[in-house]
Amino acid sequence: MSKKINVGLIGYGNGGRNFHAPIIHGVEELNLYAIVTSNEEKAKVAQKKYHGLKIYHTAETLLEDPQVELVVITIPNTYHAKMVEKALLAGKHVVVDKPFTIYSKEADSLIQLAKEKGKILTVYQNRRWDSDFLTIQKILQGNFLGNLVEYEAHFDRFKNIISENSWKEEELPGNGIIYDLGPHLIDQALLLFGIPQEVRADIRIQRKNSKIHDYFEIILDYENLKVSLYAGMLVKELGPHFILKGDKGSYIKYGMDPQEELLKKGNSPLEKEDWGEEKEEEWGILNTEWNGISFRGKVKSERGDYRIFYKNVARAIMGLEKIFVKPQEARNVIKLIELAIKSNEEKRAIQICQKDF
Repeated sequence: MSKKINVGLIGYGNGGRNFHAPIIHGVEELNLYAIVTSNEEKAKVAQKKYHGLKIYHTAETLLEDPQVELVVITIPNTYHAKMVEKALLAGKHVVVDKPFTIYSKEADSLIQLAKEKGKILTVYQNRRWDSDFLTIQKILQGNFLGNLVEYEAHFDRFKNIISENSWKEEELPGNGIIYDLGPHLIDQALLLFGIPQEVRADIRIQRKNSKIHDYFEIILDYENLKVSLYAGMLVKELGPHFILKGDKGSYIKYGMDPQEELLKKGNSPLEKEDWGEEKEEEWGILNTEWNGISFRGKVKSERGDYRIFYKNVARAIMGLEKIFVKPQEARNVIKLIELAIKSNEEKRAIQICQKDF
């Protein structure tokens, strides 16, 4: 390829360093051109890892660089909306880490601004390309469970100690587990089933001295389907990640897609031929009847690959593809989070008005 799209990464903490930079670097259509960080040690390590990388100390100086075509924003949630606005006004295409914004009205304004500027705006919903979620889509498309009646998804962790000097533990707008892990689970549910009819939520602080919500249960009601989404920080013994039940069978899946752990350990998709492939012992179990035949056994997980997101962004900028993660879809996730928070505050189910989506 003669020309690559130059990418400027605003924020080089855990998210930028581990979940964006190596994935961007692994996409042939993109060039990780510059990062914003005030940490000299991080800057040195980054320049050693990514040849020719430019270092900027402020987002404003990066946005002024005419060589930067695509800006990736991975900063504290509180500041997402303002930074996206600045990047669009500077004439850049934008990827922003989840959550898109804190409030759906902010998302609406940014979507309109992107249209006016003629720029791509999307949100890093990378969990659409988890191995197990891709497998679930294949199972549902094949109708192996028959009429689905229950869908349950967990995103649990064990972190009983409050991290000091972490912005994620501060009592700031947009913080808490519903904005951290909620967008992943909600986006997957909306992608599979569309907008629900009703939402009920139980959002709690479970850890001693925590300033933020660290547990949620969100129930989405569809006409003949119950969707249950859970996330917590005090789950020492992990249960299933997914449980699906239908009138022909069930599918149960333990364990998470391997990409997150690989990225945390400093691995790159360019260094591993089996990137995104789950080990056989982690494959899910399908128990069903299909065409008169009873079957119970492991289903090989599809290969996950977060690079698909960024490859699509590059090709959308080039005018070769439509964007996969549409900004309106990401906005709908935020709207549903707002309704879940309202449900928790008022201790009641909230009927969903479809015109709000």
